[in-house]
Amino acid sequence: MSAAQRILLTGATGYIGGRLAPLLVARGHSVRCLVRDAARLADRPWAPQVEIVEGDVLVPASLPAALEGVETAYYLIHAMAAGGDFREHDQRAARAFSEAAARAGVRRIVYLGGLGDPDADLSEHLRSRQETGVALAAAGVPVTEFRAAVVVGAGSLGFEMIRYLTERLPVMICPRWVYTRVQPIAVDDALAYLVAALDLPPDGSGVVEIGGADVRTYGSMMTGYAAVRGLHRRLVAVPVLTPLLSSYWVHFVTPIPDDIARPLIEGLRSEVVVRDDSALRLFPDIRPVDYETAVRRALRSLDEGRVETAWSDALGSSQGDERPVVLASAAGFALERRDLVVSAPPARVFAVVCGIGGRRGYPFWNWSWRLRGGLDRLVGGVGMRRGRRDPDTLRVGDVLDFWRVEEIVPGRLLRLRAEMRTAGGAWLQFECEPRGAGATRLVQTAYFAPHGLAGHLYWYGLYPFHKVIFSGTIRGLADAAEAAEAAEVAGRSPV
Repeated sequence: MSAAQRILLTGATGYIGGRLAPLLVARGHSVRCLVRDAARLADRPWAPQVEIVEGDVLVPASLPAALEGVETAYYLIHAMAAGGDFREHDQRAARAFSEAAARAGVRRIVYLGGLGDPDADLSEHLRSRQETGVALAAAGVPVTEFRAAVVVGAGSLGFEMIRYLTERLPVMICPRWVYTRVQPIAVDDALAYLVAALDLPPDGSGVVEIGGADVRTYGSMMTGYAAVRGLHRRLVAVPVLTPLLSSYWVHFVTPIPDDIARPLIEGLRSEVVVRDDSALRLFPDIRPVDYETAVRRALRSLDEGRVETAWSDALGSSQGDERPVVLASAAGFALERRDLVVSAPPARVFAVVCGIGGRRGYPFWNWSWRLRGGLDRLVGGVGMRRGRRDPDTLRVGDVLDFWRVEEIVPGRLLRLRAEMRTAGGAWLQFECEPRGAGATRLVQTAYFAPHGLAGHLYWYGLYPFHKVIFSGTIRGLADAAEAAEAAEVAGRSPV
């Protein structure tokens, strides 16, 4: 085991970074996390054990302070959700980080990229992942670049695509890419390699290809998942399903929006398998598991509700990757505010508010929320199928159907930012104010920042419908909180 180091971790709000941080802390390292919004990490259980600094790899001026005194920097950032220009975003970010790391005297950058023969006709996504590795090394800092294919774990992007397709479709009409070879790796094994990179000698840089114990095809990944789940599934491959059509199909069947599904699907035409034994030579103690074992582990985590991170934790969405708006200092919002006095204490009311969505649904006209989600998917939005990480608890950055948790003050405030397609920005906020004698004033506010004439027409055109929905929602939340409190009181009362 290497001596304790000062480490900078980028991508801590993402799927891999959010799991890597506590592992590094457990090994005694001093971990600093670079994030665009510190509130995104506030509710992570390991947050008090790390240093959190705000910055952006696309804003070079924010990097020197983050890299000061750092020995090893983990670069776990990609811009696939940025839209068609993600490749240019990746290059600019990697070059800026590389130059700043060199000036700060960083000894090594550890990067997780993508497998694939660089001499083959790689997709734009896979090519960008490998070009990012080159850009990170351009300023002279040694780079340990791990290249992996599909990461299998509860909440991972590749696994969730396989899971939803296989669970929902008894017969799958598939394109030719189902026969492409792939070497998936369990998330625990990928993390083990990332941690073990710290034990390499200073000159131990270069490309390290990592993968699981077996090579599959994408088709056999689906049938293998089905076998673990005890499902009977049939694949029918057809030559006419293009990557574009496939991405739309994934968009409608899974929680993955088409702007992320498209580059992902295009990459499936390329064979992504380990072509050398560098991982075995450098890390002989790591023995990756086979695909079925990785699937069983992921399903066990889902069954037990232990989903530490999910692919949707990253900021990217159909609303872009801009920083959240601070409503208190913004102007030009249309809003609708409602309030009720609820005969239950704030903690009870807040727990009910934080339990909406996902499988539990919404307290009034749940069908209408699902209809809105279905319409959103028809126009390329995220829809309702992302669900939520946990049925009862929320943290900043969590996905909740077509919302994202923008701010949460335990027992007091929950603000959700809409990520469905709208003609402007939309938020839904709940506030719980104590009113004495075990009562609470529940305030529900819908905010809308219209974009041009279309935005105003959208807001006022839907207002009659929203009036009914929002009125029923706050009443339903109040009724649910009062019923829960009454049941609790009855349970405590002597018979």
